[in-house]
Amino acid sequence: MIKIALSGANGKMGQVISRCVAQREDCKVVAGFDLNTEVYSDFPIFKKVDDFIGEVDVIIDFSNPVVIEDLLEYAKRRNIPVVVATTGYAPEQVEYIKESAKKIPIFFSFNMSLGVNLLVNLAKRATEILGGQFDIEIVEKHHNQKIDAPSGTALMIADGINEVLSDTQKYMYDRHSQRKKRDKNEIGIHAIRGGTIVGEHEVIFAGHDEIISLKHQAMSKEIFAVGSINAALFLADKKPGLYDMSKMV
Repeated sequence: MIKIALSGANGKMGQVISRCVAQREDCKVVAGFDLNTEVYSDFPIFKKVDDFIGEVDVIIDFSNPVVIEDLLEYAKRRNIPVVVATTGYAPEQVEYIKESAKKIPIFFSFNMSLGVNLLVNLAKRATEILGGQFDIEIVEKHHNQKIDAPSGTALMIADGINEVLSDTQKYMYDRHSQRKKRDKNEIGIHAIRGGTIVGEHEVIFAGHDEIISLKHQAMSKEIFAVGSINAALFLADKKPGLYDMSKMV
C-alpha cells in the first residue's frame, strides 16, 4: 500500500485525486497540504508541509507554483519522491525542479494524460517528416478559470517540436501588434479561455494546399488525476532523477 501526501488537497484537482484514490486498493492518501485546512476526506489537512511528520511514500503536487520551493525542500530533507503536476512555472523554477531531482526522484510533466503525451510524440514524428515544408501552429483551449496562458501543455508540445528542429524556432504568442508576413521559423501558440472546457490541444501543420491536424480533447479532470496517481506508484521506489511520462509507456 503506497502512502500518498497530496499538496493542493482541497483544490479542484486535489479533490478529484482524493476520490480516485479512494476507489483503489494499491494506495491511500494519508495527509494533505493546503491553505484551506477544512477536512472533506478521511485524512488530515496541514497548512504547512513541515507540520506533517507521519510516514509517506510519495507526494503528489497539484497546487500552485509558489509552493514548489518549500515543498521540494521538505521532500529533500525527508527523502520523499515528488510528482510535480502543477503548471505555470517560471523558467528558474523549472531549473530548481531539475536540480532537486539530483537528490530525490521527481516525476515532472506539464500534463499527466497518457493521450496528451502520445500527442506530443506524434507531433514530433510529424515534424521529422514535414518540418521545413509546413507552418506549425498550436491552439489550446481551457476553462475561464485557468490563470496561466499559454498552457504548460502547449509549451510542452512546442518544445518537443522545436527539439526536432534543433531549437531553431521562435514562439509567436501575439500577432496583432505586428503587420508583417508570418516568419518561416516560428511556431504560433494561441490560448482560448471560456466556459468549462477541461482541456483541448491541437497541432496544425499547414502546407501548400494541404493541412494536417493532430488533436487531443480531455473530457474530464479524472484523466489527469489517474495519470498522477499512476506516476506516484511508479515513482515510489525509484532512485533520484527526473522522470516523465515517457518512462512509463
